[in-house]
Amino acid sequence: MKVLAFIVGKFYTNCYIVICEQTNDAIIVDPGFEGNAEAEEVLGSIKANDLNLKLIVNTHGHPDHTCGNGVVKETFKVPILIHRLDAHMLGEIGRRIADFLGFEKSSPPADKLLSDGDLLNFGKVTLRVIHTPGHSHGSISLLGEKEIFTGDTLFMGSIGRTDFPEGSEQEMADSLKKLAILPDNFVVYPGHGPTTTIGEEKRTNPFMQSL
Repeated sequence: MKVLAFIVGKFYTNCYIVICEQTNDAIIVDPGFEGNAEAEEVLGSIKANDLNLKLIVNTHGHPDHTCGNGVVKETFKVPILIHRLDAHMLGEIGRRIADFLGFEKSSPPADKLLSDGDLLNFGKVTLRVIHTPGHSHGSISLLGEKEIFTGDTLFMGSIGRTDFPEGSEQEMADSLKKLAILPDNFVVYPGHGPTTTIGEEKRTNPFMQSL
């Protein structure tokens, strides 16, 4: 598995292209770009690497992670996937949320709703959906063989905010416990900021240490 990372949008969101190197099948995680230059960079990378894009996956419904869904879907004719508890943040309600937060673009409705334990298969790669609420009710992480994409649940040295509507400190604590049981060598690809490992976060992240 290969991961291409791009920092996009006004909130410096990490957008990932996750690739099965054996087949060139791929998914895109959290395309939070609005500007044409960012879109061209990310979509151009998919084309330049001759990837077969299969899915758009959102770790949660906030517009800084979803506002590029529309252009990706239109360009590659692929479905949008999000946890069922965050699906209401896309479509018409999502448009109003995006307007309120100053985003010019928003996501179309989801095409498929995810639940805890679902498997995302592309090529020979499988990622398992782990429901990790706290930042939002429908926040998810995507678990691979040696890596996890944590969205706005776990960052290097920090966690996602829980004071937004639909956030919860208790749910966040429960979600972090799910991540803390993973092997220390697992690479963490967060929704914002640099990559890290589960072991590093258990050693240095105050939110993980307090569990």
